[in-house]
Amino acid sequence: MRRLKVLIVDDHQLMVAAIRASLSQQEDIDVVGEADSGEKVLPLVGQTGPDAVLLDVRLPGMDGLTVLERLREQYPSVAVVMLSGIDDPALVRAALERGAAAFVLKHVDPRDIGSALRQSVGGSIFRPLDLINAAQSAFDDAGLTKRELSILEELPAGGSNQQIAKRLFLAEQTVKFHLTNIYRKLGVSTRTEALRYAYENGLVERPLSYVA
Repeated sequence: MRRLKVLIVDDHQLMVAAIRASLSQQEDIDVVGEADSGEKVLPLVGQTGPDAVLLDVRLPGMDGLTVLERLREQYPSVAVVMLSGIDDPALVRAALERGAAAFVLKHVDPRDIGSALRQSVGGSIFRPLDLINAAQSAFDDAGLTKRELSILEELPAGGSNQQIAKRLFLAEQTVKFHLTNIYRKLGVSTRTEALRYAYENGLVERPLSYVA
């Protein structure tokens, strides 16, 4: 049986040690390297030739999603398994849309990490379906239209209604109209409240710097 070569990327050494200890007990997996920042990943991938990269979302400097995008561009044959302590459906969706082969939460049984690595290299998608289903349920419950959701997704970038309208190629009055409907459907009265609702219910990808 060919052994899977894995590169671990996480800036918390205790987490790296725990993952390495778990994977070392599995006969078909070799840890070929470790990195504690996003900038070190691409060079290490070139040096070690892993089958899969176990990649933390939160990293100093270049964040995990950016690293993911660059890995997909430069090393499309390497499977990327995202690792996160953030229980956020929108983040799961964002990672999968950017090409992650799997998304694993840090509080899972360590043995699940090995399973995720095997499935990702084998071409299967491994994801916490309860989070994806929760995001879809929240979207259905809110009753937002696709246009309303597109405007809601613009709110984290900030700017006035006019600036949002320009980014979406809409009239300013159209944005204002949809925002009024969004507030009514979400049961809120301000942008801040709408964003908090969107983050907490997985309707919008939570910025990595966001603190609830």
